[in-house]
Amino acid sequence: MRIYKDGSFIEDGWKEIGDDEPIAPGSEAIIVSLKRWQAEPEIKSRGNVGVLVRAGEEPDVEADGLLSLPVIVITFPKFTDGRGYSLARLLRERYGFKGEIRATGEVLLDQIPLMLRVGFDAFAISHQPTIAALERGHLPGLDLSYQRPAAARRIYSTTLRYSGGERGDGAGHA
Repeated sequence: MRIYKDGSFIEDGWKEIGDDEPIAPGSEAIIVSLKRWQAEPEIKSRGNVGVLVRAGEEPDVEADGLLSLPVIVITFPKFTDGRGYSLARLLRERYGFKGEIRATGEVLLDQIPLMLRVGFDAFAISHQPTIAALERGHLPGLDLSYQRPAAARRIYSTTLRYSGGERGDGAGHA
């Protein structure tokens, strides 16, 4: 399987292992579910193991030992499910996770710039139009954002500042 990373598609060197599937001795670069990671402590002593976090699961990042992993895969069962964005941002900003954060599931082209912004850096994409657009080199950008860089954030009472003026209609141009 190929993943999208650093602006191009590359072969994925990781193999996802199901909860009931045996792990072959000597197999490297495997991804197991968070449930299996928590239930089978011997997996934690293996090298090159990643964890798959499904929507709705709330790992205890530090207690589960996730910060030392080389890859965490976060699922998006539906493109409208935004819980994965929050987890990726927490991993990067609160916990300082340095490994790969990969999105999988219903990942669409318009979501990728937002996912990059919160800390994702790899994508397992199955949506054919998204794959085709990325192969053509088309990745939409973010011209406007509601969030400002942390150092420049200010709280405004009822108006939002934009382009040198004030606007009180909640349009949120920053």
